Amino acid sequence: MNEKMVLPVWTIGLFIVVMNTTMFNVSIPSIINDLHISADQGSWVISSYSLGYALSTIIYSRLTDVVPMRKLLTVGLLVLGLSSLLGFFANDFYTLLMARIIQSMGSGVMAGLGLVLVSRYIPKERRGSAIAMISAGSAMAFGLGPIIGGLVNAYFGWNGLFAVTCLVLVILPALLSLLPRENALRFRFDIPGASLTVVNAVTLLLTVTQVSVIWLAVFCLSILLHAWHMSRGKETFINPDLFRSTAYRKLIVIGFCILMLNLGNLFLMPLVLAKVFSLSAMKIGVTIAPGAILSAFLTRYFGRWIDRYGNLLFLFIGHAVMVFVLLLFCTVLSASPIVTLIGYICFSPAFSATLASLNNETSRILIKAHIGSGMGLMQLIQFCGGSISVAVCGVLLETHKKTEILASYQHLYGLMLLIGLLSIGILIWFKLSINKESDSLNKKPNFQKLAD
Repeated sequence: MNEKMVLPVWTIGLFIVVMNTTMFNVSIPSIINDLHISADQGSWVISSYSLGYALSTIIYSRLTDVVPMRKLLTVGLLVLGLSSLLGFFANDFYTLLMARIIQSMGSGVMAGLGLVLVSRYIPKERRGSAIAMISAGSAMAFGLGPIIGGLVNAYFGWNGLFAVTCLVLVILPALLSLLPRENALRFRFDIPGASLTVVNAVTLLLTVTQVSVIWLAVFCLSILLHAWHMSRGKETFINPDLFRSTAYRKLIVIGFCILMLNLGNLFLMPLVLAKVFSLSAMKIGVTIAPGAILSAFLTRYFGRWIDRYGNLLFLFIGHAVMVFVLLLFCTVLSASPIVTLIGYICFSPAFSATLASLNNETSRILIKAHIGSGMGLMQLIQFCGGSISVAVCGVLLETHKKTEILASYQHLYGLMLLIGLLSIGILIWFKLSINKESDSLNKKPNFQKLAD
């Protein structure tokens, strides 16, 4: 494989896929006004895509053991591109939502296959640089997505955003010509387990958005059925051994919380700027973009600093900065759009550093046999947290229509502040338990891994 040609094209594809989220964030106010829908319905445009993206990412990554990557890439990008054509012609909420859900079924192929591609075909001595190049695509999407989304929305409307995503069909032939042909390994893919994972995530989201006892009962039933399936199956879609590590359980809760903070904030900021300060989609993008661009610029340095000073230091620093910004938004949000600008300039790099440290710490505590499934599950949990956060924000905004609009947003930021403090508490618990376990291991004659 010619990595010098494959990786840049792959990075462009991942850039388009991730930008498909950040572009729509700044256009949510326009979509709500144009289609005359409520805030909780508008939240589905973001949360449905984020949840589907997370589910399809872990499914595509597991399917690489059964199906050649070229076939998976073809299916994924065709689904994403053709569903974008549907969205381009959408003129009502349900067609728009259908297009976003189908988009999410294909979007995870770039993220899901990217790490597998690098791991299989690039030597270890160059693998770090390859992963950094691919990650740069995601980082730049967060930086340029708000600006591109604002410009496209201003001149072509929100339907024009789907035309941008159709560009994945242009890079598909190039990738197919560059990727190596391969024969899949013989491996039993756990279709019931994958199906139950999807049902678990969807019913949880429906429980939140519909505030329904019935959906809560269905969610609980699906969890019990999935637990039973994992207890009796072999090579299950989600490895049950992962949950035996107390350290891993704490880290996935932290991952759930910090994605709640990030996607919840990305959902609320455009609404605040539109409803409180009457900014256009383009001005909203310009306000949000500096923080994301700074985060993209610093991404390449975070890895070096984390390797030098440790994961836990940046986990604590990142949490502290995010909590401070949320406190700022709770108290002086109405002062000026500059508060949002400065706040996100601090928040976005802090989130990037926190997420990089969390993922690095997770890979550190997992034994080698669990790294693939453990990191996949971590990503799924993170995006579930983000999807639920957006859905909850939409529901609460709808139920607080009679409350003064600024107060509603400040209350939501107050709720996110509590989640941030909870995450810090779990992080402190994790650090204390790691220190205690390390002291215990040092007293043993045979040194064991923390993950055990």
